[in-house]
Amino acid sequence: MTPSPIETDYLIVGSGATAMAFADTLLSESDDARIVMVDRHHRPGGHWNDAYPFVRLHAPSVLYGVNSRTLGSGTKDSAGLNQGLYELAGGAEVLDYYDQVMNQRFLPSGRVRYFPMCEGEMSPGSEHHVRSIVSGQRWTVAARRKVVDATHARTAVPSTHRPAYALGPGVRCVPVNDLSRIRRAEPGYVVVGAGKTGIDACLWLLQNGVDPERICWIAPRDAWLLDRANFQPHMDFFDQAIGSLVAQFDAIATATSVPDLFARLEAQGQLLRLDPAVEPTMYRCATVTQAELRELRRIRNIVRLGRVKAIEAARIVLEQGSHEIEPGWLVVDCSAAGITAAPALPIFDGGRINLLMVRSCQPVFSAALIAYVESHFADQAEKNALCAVVPTPVVPADWIRVWVVSLGNRQRWGKHPGLMEWVAHSRLDSMTALVHAVREDDADRQALLQRYKAGARQAAARLPGLLEAITSFAPVAASTQLR
Repeated sequence: MTPSPIETDYLIVGSGATAMAFADTLLSESDDARIVMVDRHHRPGGHWNDAYPFVRLHAPSVLYGVNSRTLGSGTKDSAGLNQGLYELAGGAEVLDYYDQVMNQRFLPSGRVRYFPMCEGEMSPGSEHHVRSIVSGQRWTVAARRKVVDATHARTAVPSTHRPAYALGPGVRCVPVNDLSRIRRAEPGYVVVGAGKTGIDACLWLLQNGVDPERICWIAPRDAWLLDRANFQPHMDFFDQAIGSLVAQFDAIATATSVPDLFARLEAQGQLLRLDPAVEPTMYRCATVTQAELRELRRIRNIVRLGRVKAIEAARIVLEQGSHEIEPGWLVVDCSAAGITAAPALPIFDGGRINLLMVRSCQPVFSAALIAYVESHFADQAEKNALCAVVPTPVVPADWIRVWVVSLGNRQRWGKHPGLMEWVAHSRLDSMTALVHAVREDDADRQALLQRYKAGARQAAARLPGLLEAITSFAPVAASTQLR
């Protein structure tokens, strides 16, 4: 006998960060919506299940997770490279947090059914299938309203992806996950990858006493980095956080060209780079502290010859040449792609919702806002107008593209008081909360807010011209060695 289909309103494919943020807001904003969540992992948290043991958030804990439950204690770090700034949750803490959200909020609500260790098989109609990876059992799920695709980020981490380069005889290569399992001192370390994971690996090695001369960092592309101090969530950082936005808007409004824009952003401390002599060709929203940047600059052996093609016992073969290394050095792979570029899809697409970003580099806030829009607006065209897709940044020019869409979305949100009220009280949006917390008699901060509002209007008017000039922006070729 074929079992009756499981009926639900929303079938959410994935239980990672965006899926959890969407489901949480949907439960809050809808009195009756029922949800089925399906995920290949054994517990919620998505790629956090596969991340390296020493991974931490790159933004304050209080700005991550779901709206209904705070992550972390909201305190500042009193030691370490993040000293003086608000705490950054580690991977284990994030996974425990999502376990609590699932088991203490979602499942007790009676409106959520959770299928871990399962794959979703989506069909064009309203009936879909869920299959257990462990037992092979299958269920039919009838989604009355929408299927929510929370898998578009397709976050790639080294532990789940093999290196794309060849390894010669005798070369030992481990994913970054295995660094914490080292049981003897290695003669040296070759870190492959210049993204957030590569940065974390280098900092971990340095913090564990490895001589920077014993680190060879393969960095195919340098990145523009963000100063984490500019993204702190409480009033004691108000002047710096809002001042950072004012500085960015001023740079946009006064820049005479795209290169001039990036020069102004760097001069004002809004963008950072590892080496002043090397022009970054990548931008992925990675944040660092000034202390972390000083640590990274201790590494002198940075190889900038493109991607790795092969690693031999005493030589690394790259796209633009080769680099000699001492035999026996351990290769630490940090080359997985991370978050992939967003697909060319609308967020609201008939019977599907695609969880993509609607604000610069803030996927969990974006997912929560999408859930609010789904719950309070009916017309698909209006929904998509409120939720224009912010591109996943890859190259420096995407800094401009991201601002164009983010500011446009914010202007459209401002026409809907209910939506703006939700944004103002969203735990995942610190900036709006800071703006609303300023007292009317605080003359200095009110003046800064006026500069912020005026700057946003000027930037919105100037951005289209900079966008047109992007095609003529060619970064200076990166040098091959850090001096």
